Formats: sequence, C-alpha cells, structure tokens
Amino acid sequence: MDTTDNTQQPASPTPSFPKRAIGFVLSCEQFSITDLLDFGEAAERAGFDGLWSSDHFQPWQDNEGHADLAWLTLAAVSQRVSRSVAGTGITCPTYRYNPAIVAQAWGTLSALYPGRLWLGVGTGEAINELASGGGWGDYQERAARLVEAVELIRKLWTGEVVNHDGQYYQTQSAKLYALPAQPIPIFIAAGGPKSARLAGTHGDGLITDPESVTKPQIRGNFEEAARAAGKDPSTMPIVVEHWVVVGNRADAEKGARLWRFSPKATKNYTDDPDPRDIQRRAETEVPLEDVYRNWLISTDPDQHAQAIRDLFDKGITHVFVHSAQDDQHKVIDFFGQQVLPQLRL
Repeated sequence: MDTTDNTQQPASPTPSFPKRAIGFVLSCEQFSITDLLDFGEAAERAGFDGLWSSDHFQPWQDNEGHADLAWLTLAAVSQRVSRSVAGTGITCPTYRYNPAIVAQAWGTLSALYPGRLWLGVGTGEAINELASGGGWGDYQERAARLVEAVELIRKLWTGEVVNHDGQYYQTQSAKLYALPAQPIPIFIAAGGPKSARLAGTHGDGLITDPESVTKPQIRGNFEEAARAAGKDPSTMPIVVEHWVVVGNRADAEKGARLWRFSPKATKNYTDDPDPRDIQRRAETEVPLEDVYRNWLISTDPDQHAQAIRDLFDKGITHVFVHSAQDDQHKVIDFFGQQVLPQLRL
C-alpha cells in the first residue's frame, strides 16, 4: 500500500536545456576519471553543448580497462564547465542503485548543473547489476522495477514525505532534502519495442541508437505510448550516441577491439556478468569489421557535419559524439575547429 503524503503525480518536467544539442561522450569504460575531467573541459571549450557519461560498475570488456563511478565524474566535471548539459547513458535505478539514493544523487548534482541535468535510465546489464551483488531478473521484472523506480524518484523530488510500499521498493517517512534546483527530465533507454513503449509512457524522452530511431516498432511505439499518456511526442527529446573515427580504417580497427561485443549486444552478452568472458566470446564470434561498420570513419569535416544534420533530419534532438580512439583531444579539437562551426550557421 502506498501512503505517500503527496498523492498527485508530478507533471513531467520540461527540460530547460536546448531543444537541440550536440554533445560528447565521456566513456567511463575506456578512460580514467582524471582523463575524463580533461575531456569534459576540452569538449565545452571546443563548442560541444553537453556531456554524456556512461555509468558502469565494470566495463563491457576487460580490455577497456576502466569503470570509475559516473556520478563522481559528473560532479567533478561540473567544476570545470559552466554551460554544458549533462547526464548518464545510462543509470539503472533498480538493483545496484536504490531509486531513493538515485533521487538524492541527482538532486545533489542538479545544484552543480542547474537546469542542465538529465537522468538517463534503463533496465540494465548483468555486468553492472548482477556482478555488483544487486541482483538480476528477466526482462519483465526489470521493466517493472524500472517503472516503480521512476515513480518513486519523481515522488521524492517533490520534497514531500514519501511512504512507499511497492512491489520492489519501500520507503518510510522519506523526505528528500537535496531537491532538484530545477525539474530534471528522465530519459528512458530503449532498443526494443517493449522498452520503447515504456519510454513513451513513463519517460520525458527517449535514448536509443541512430539505426533504431526510424524503426516503426521503436519510434512508432514510443510516440503512440506518449500520446496515450497525454504527452506530445514532438516535444520530447530523442537522444542518440553517434560513433565516429577521425582517421582511417587502421584507427577504427584499433578502437573497435575495445568494443568488439557491440554488434551482438544481445541477451547472450548483456546477461553475462563477466567482462573477460564477453571479450573472449566477442573476439571469437564477431568479425572486427562488423564493429565499425556503422561508424563514420573520415577526416573530412563536411562528412561529419552532414552526418549530424542527417540525424537531426530523422527527428533526433540530442546527438552525442562517441569515439573509441585513444586520442580524444584529437577528436574534440577536430570537431571544435572544423565540424561544429558548420552546424552553428
């Protein structure tokens, strides 16, 4: 039984950050927090609008080599940037993280990114949830946990006393004192039709990939569910990760070795809690060229600019550039000097 003092559900927040943005991915799997601080500062200086941080307990593959805590990364980066929007892709407020603690963390972070913070959530992967001892379940359970977690987070953000007795989470006389400086939108990740509907119903925006965004079972389900929930999907952000290489095929192959699992990021991989096992199997099962098949590999700034225009033309609103290259400053400087100016015209 839910005996929350505030029985009204808060209205979905309206993001105060730009309706369209080009950001840069801070890969917590591939780089240390000290490197990520430099990359975040450099990205804002180069003209990127925002920063996306992955949120992992372990990397996808052992050879990626890092998994610093994303929340601390975002907090530290906030001291070096002043206008970047920021958020995670993605946080799972279900097993490893209690949703009440996620609500507290994001309420705290919002003071460091006033009006410039989003929370990206999803149903999770075993390398984070199961490996850390939080637990794991089938998709139906994970989706149900996510819906309840989002509901509880929003209740706590009202500042009211919350007594929540749900199927998966309970709070008793819980009052959040680290309230968001401004409403924080919750974007829900979806790579399949069920999650797309979940995102439309319960989210304030959608996180997906450039290939899925045009699929009727993703985009259509998201928009249909949003309208059924009384929302206007045309006003809801659609966020994607855009993979690039500023270089040649050899540069792409070097980076692709760290992300070999990605073309087959299916249940067989995401349900595996061991990054060493994922890497071993991926190196056996996935041809290297399949990894970078959909990456934009080019040193032509016009090609990179046009690729982002094409994503915007698909209805994507927030594009986050991700490169697996070791030299992140090369990518940042290239975009800052030769690509982003074309897109500001």
